Amino acid sequence: MVSQRSHRVVVLALDGVYPFELGIAHRVFGSADGRYEVLTCSVDGNPVRSDSDFAVAVACDGSALETADTVVIPPCDIALSLDGPLPQEISATLARIRPGARIVSICTGAFVLAAAGLLDGRPATTHWNLAGIFRRAFPGVRVDPDVLYVDDGDVLTSAGASAGIDLCLHLIRADHGSEVANMVARRCVVPPWREGGQAQFIEQPMPPSTSAGTAQARRWALEHLDQPLTMADLAERARMSHRTFARRFRDEVGTSPGRWLIQQRVFRARELLESTDLPVDRIASEVGFATGASLRQHLHEAIGVAPLAYRRTFRATAAMSPEVAAS
Repeated sequence: MVSQRSHRVVVLALDGVYPFELGIAHRVFGSADGRYEVLTCSVDGNPVRSDSDFAVAVACDGSALETADTVVIPPCDIALSLDGPLPQEISATLARIRPGARIVSICTGAFVLAAAGLLDGRPATTHWNLAGIFRRAFPGVRVDPDVLYVDDGDVLTSAGASAGIDLCLHLIRADHGSEVANMVARRCVVPPWREGGQAQFIEQPMPPSTSAGTAQARRWALEHLDQPLTMADLAERARMSHRTFARRFRDEVGTSPGRWLIQQRVFRARELLESTDLPVDRIASEVGFATGASLRQHLHEAIGVAPLAYRRTFRATAAMSPEVAAS
């Protein structure tokens, strides 16, 4: 639950930290119009070596973890050497995390959480290419290498760098709803929503750069979700045969056109449930589902709740936002 003050996110930079992933929390949470305060710390407050040709200077030492609402552990060189207890100085630093704080790992940051015993008996994920090493090192963790991220309540883990962005957006959506998460995604120029259970993109071949793509057809579809779109409609927009369009679409998006349309309709329905008082049947019509029953079925398959339950949950979350609290 987000407090009325800015939610404090503290990123712990460990030796050999990966600079790109280190910056994800600042870039994503920092784009939410002051709803989050993001700090970076190291174990002792001194600069830490990155895995690149420079060091990273930080503003805080490990005491910052004592005030964190969310702690983020990005990947680092030392993670892959962990197959037993953590070095004492890191263990002591993690012990400073206050009870009730969310703990988040990005990519191999999960190795740090596992070595600290924070993932014992829990579901978790990490980069698919390292899942075998992770499983052998930490057999007590229920690792799933096929998903983008795992939300297990107070401990959340993500796969590679882009999945770390997805997980941060997921947290913003849980804290403040889809409207705020979408705003942040637009500012970061990233997809606004990928469910955690979506498969990691494992050695997926990219289409030739000279080939015609499906992006224009997808943009058009998003503008016409209320219409009964067919494969023929999309293929015609892309000026491709059905077969070619289906193949190119899967290459570029990682799923079939039909499945993608359902995902987008569910996503739009979630936005309308959060931001309007429209009846469920009207929302179903607005997003292209034939009936309210169809919307209920697809929403339940996607996130396991009924539309009205979803609306009640996110209206309650929105009521906790700083803007509402101050009004």
